[in-house]
Amino acid sequence: MPPTLAYFLTWTTHGTWLPGDDRGWVHHGDGAAGRPYGSPDPQRERRARLRLEGEPVALDARQRRIVEDAIRDTCRTRGWPVWALNVRTNHVHVLLTAPQQSPERVMTSLKAWATRRLNEAGPSPTPGKLWTRHGSTRYIKSQATLGRAMEYVQNQ
Repeated sequence: MPPTLAYFLTWTTHGTWLPGDDRGWVHHGDGAAGRPYGSPDPQRERRARLRLEGEPVALDARQRRIVEDAIRDTCRTRGWPVWALNVRTNHVHVLLTAPQQSPERVMTSLKAWATRRLNEAGPSPTPGKLWTRHGSTRYIKSQATLGRAMEYVQNQ
């Protein structure tokens, strides 16, 4: 098996991409890695919205810059090269190399530092949760896949 060249990590802000969403969704509780997105399910989405703790979070331009800077600073400090990064209003994509670290641990660290920096910069975007519980962790094992992932993150 070829070595992992990079991780492609994606996570969303709280309440902005719920199970049942018509854009597709992944059920993380039953080994969803590699499975196709779930089909639109308005009833499931409605139930998920009723269970939300707090309002959905959308990052403004200032908050997006803070999150991007926090991710870049964390990666620089830890020696994790960043191949591509895109902080959107409702999600984050980061493509990076983090030898000797699991993608889950890397994602947790990046979310924690972004949250800390947002809190230091002023009022929290929301008094409740900021990020979804987990996110997507993909292993990049070829230069061709790395190139496609970089193109996606930079130009989506």
